[in-house]
Amino acid sequence: GVEELVLLEKLLGLPKGSKYGVQGERKVPVLQTNNGPGLTGIMTIAAYLVKQAKKEQLLGSTAEEKAVVQQWLEYRVTQVDGSSSKEDTRVILKDLNTHLEDKVYLAGNIFTLADILMYYGLHHVMVDLTVQEKEKYLNVSRWFNHIQHYPGVRQHLSNVVFIKNRLYTNAH
Repeated sequence: GVEELVLLEKLLGLPKGSKYGVQGERKVPVLQTNNGPGLTGIMTIAAYLVKQAKKEQLLGSTAEEKAVVQQWLEYRVTQVDGSSSKEDTRVILKDLNTHLEDKVYLAGNIFTLADILMYYGLHHVMVDLTVQEKEKYLNVSRWFNHIQHYPGVRQHLSNVVFIKNRLYTNAH
């Protein structure tokens, strides 16, 4: 959680120096702001950072986009972060694969905070997938590969290799 927020800060071009902590057994990130109580939870803090950086378009432009971004951020926290078994992971990849069938990004045709945080949340999963699994979840692989090459997103995270020819052919 905290590491992702540091990556997000850098991606957004915010100055370093935010004070993060964690609370509870689940290590929920907390950001200590200058005035008032700390902000708790990765999505709350991420949305705050986006507003600080004056990049609100990452939260969506229309009411519908904003709702879709919010929906995927919730999915990230409730499903991806809560997944523990291979079966959980399979269900998540299947869900995403279906959703991304006719979309470039999670919220349709715009790059948003949902893409960034889902990428960070799934990085450890994608690194471990076999070539066959990557091909099975072709839409997720295409989306993930696209996001990891988006300027500033990947940073120090390892580059996940995909076999190029299959990702871009229409294999339906």
